[in-house]
Amino acid sequence: MGSSVVAAVAGKVVIVTGSARGIGAGIASDLADKGAHVVIADLNAEAAQRTASKISSQGGSAIAVGVDVSSRKDVRTLIETTVSHFGRLDVMFNNAGISQTCPFLEVTDEDFDRIMAINGRGVLIGTQEAAKQMIAQGGGGKIINTASIAGKQGYPLFAHYCASKFAVVAITQAAARALAEHKITVNCFGPGVVKTELWEQLDREFIEHGLTEKPEQALNEFSQSILLGRVSLPKDITGVTTFLASDASDYVTGQTVMVDGGMVLI
Repeated sequence: MGSSVVAAVAGKVVIVTGSARGIGAGIASDLADKGAHVVIADLNAEAAQRTASKISSQGGSAIAVGVDVSSRKDVRTLIETTVSHFGRLDVMFNNAGISQTCPFLEVTDEDFDRIMAINGRGVLIGTQEAAKQMIAQGGGGKIINTASIAGKQGYPLFAHYCASKFAVVAITQAAARALAEHKITVNCFGPGVVKTELWEQLDREFIEHGLTEKPEQALNEFSQSILLGRVSLPKDITGVTTFLASDASDYVTGQTVMVDGGMVLI
């Protein structure tokens, strides 16, 4: 399948939000390696520029755009900039997200609203605005959202994060049904424990709450149920994400593809 997937993303114009680092950077780099034009969209515009420059220095096609995905105005500007530079939009990855470790009884209204604004509303806005552009230009398109094992199971230290990722799955299914007539497919992928800067943050929060005593203890304990016996890296995710962005996945829509080493079996 490898060579066909490469051919099937070459020349596509792809936005990846939250792609200055972590999973997003891995997704964008893999697509650029296979000939896609990528837009590194991130709240941290400087970090986005560094990631885009690195891709460009390795022969890839990339630009950077600063964006707050919870702002519809920002997302519209992101898409306008993309189309202005590359001529169209073929694939939208709504990947930007935040998390927080917090015992269930301590989650505040503000905690809930902050996570839902980025992880929930951000995916709704990104899906809507990308779809409007794809409908206007014709020819269909692909929208891919970042879910999680937390979109399939509720965990007591991440209740509000889980709620936001369940929302991602729901928005994905609703959008797949709404947009099929326009030949736009909408799917998501569900990572498990990925060794990125986000997990470093969560690991520190476990210690701050007195839930663990030493660095990486939370990561290691949370990873005990991974059937494949190890945490993942962004490169473990990109086989699925590049497939979902490619023509090889044209008959897949409304699905959540779990890429978690076997943590959640559905």
